[in-house]
Amino acid sequence: MTFFLGLMMGIIIYSFFRCIVGGFYTVSPDQRAIVTSFGKAQRLEGMQVADGDADSDGLSDEEHQRYEYPQVRVVGPGGPYFKMPWQDVHKVSVATQAVDLSWDPSKAQDTIEAVTKDNLTTGINGQLRYRISESNLYPYLFGVASPLEHVMGYFVSVLRERVANFVDPKGQTLLVDAEVDEADGDQEESSIDLSEGVSINDLRKNLPLLNQYMEEQCRSTTGRYGIELDAALITEIDPPAEVDRALSAINSTRNQVAADLSTARADSEQQITMSARAVEIATNNAQAEVAPLRELAQTLTEIKKEGGSSCLQAYLRNARIPLYNVARRVIQTTKTDAAG
Repeated sequence: MTFFLGLMMGIIIYSFFRCIVGGFYTVSPDQRAIVTSFGKAQRLEGMQVADGDADSDGLSDEEHQRYEYPQVRVVGPGGPYFKMPWQDVHKVSVATQAVDLSWDPSKAQDTIEAVTKDNLTTGINGQLRYRISESNLYPYLFGVASPLEHVMGYFVSVLRERVANFVDPKGQTLLVDAEVDEADGDQEESSIDLSEGVSINDLRKNLPLLNQYMEEQCRSTTGRYGIELDAALITEIDPPAEVDRALSAINSTRNQVAADLSTARADSEQQITMSARAVEIATNNAQAEVAPLRELAQTLTEIKKEGGSSCLQAYLRNARIPLYNVARRVIQTTKTDAAG
């Protein structure tokens, strides 16, 4: 009898702590919770995750049908709340989190490898900033076994595809300009810039563009896995040591060529400017020497026009008098001598 009384007391005490005391729970400000009853989430009847379009969430129409998840009741921060013994509480943090691109639970690695358009294997490092979508918790908790691992795999796949096909937009523009210049017979301006084209260099120069592309392509992770990608922060693209040394040599040579070209252009522009100034000075000097002669010719023409030839001869005779005073020797010729 005593045994049964002890057993009953134990059951009552266990039930009290298990059902009453253990039934209370709270949700912190950075958390959201979903309550399941016998493993089934409390769904909002007749409500699905808000439909979007391909431009807003990155999902196509076919993907919208595939990833059509129900809306579930989300318990917000606060408490204490009470749950029944057959209910479970699934809490998730909705705060923004960061994870290294090299994170992979199946293996240890310091970087992820990708093959460029030049068939060069390079290492890529950085971070992925994300947060769990509060409005689409169902796929995160119940859609896949490891949503973050799926997101990382999806992100790395898109990144490798992008790296393998990446072409510098500036290089493409220069190529088009070069074709136009070649058609016009002028191809000296872009000949040096077109030497750009090593994929690793192009990727390093366009990291913001690469990050922007990754963010746009991974917007669909919210609808697929309930994880909203906040930002892609690819910070390092490191090729193997031997490739890095070769690229450094190429870059040094290219910089030296660019410096020499700039110096040559500056010297040529200086020479052109100096030549133009010299021509301008010579022109001014010639005009200064010719101006008195033109003025004298105009004066003589007006004298002859107003006074006739006799007046012009008198003017010339008077003009010679000051010259006779300063001349040491005067030679007079006649018309007959001048003609002979």
